[in-house]
Amino acid sequence: MVDQHNPKLDAEPQSNTEKDPEDWVTGAEPMTGAQASYLKTLSEQAHEPNAFADNLSKAEASKRIDALKEKLKL
Repeated sequence: MVDQHNPKLDAEPQSNTEKDPEDWVTGAEPMTGAQASYLKTLSEQAHEPNAFADNLSKAEASKRIDALKEKLKL
């Protein structure tokens, strides 16, 4: 029998929010509708219309969202 690690049994599991977007399995896929909506809102609030683009990947959108949230102190 092969002994396999079960991350669900970890006392302190690593959250997906802590994982670098570059390491996401689906990071190269197009951003989600929720990401697009949130990024559009944040880019307007930060007065940075160039932060939004329709063709971003999930990873790229996540990084831009994080940067705008930091700029806006959210």
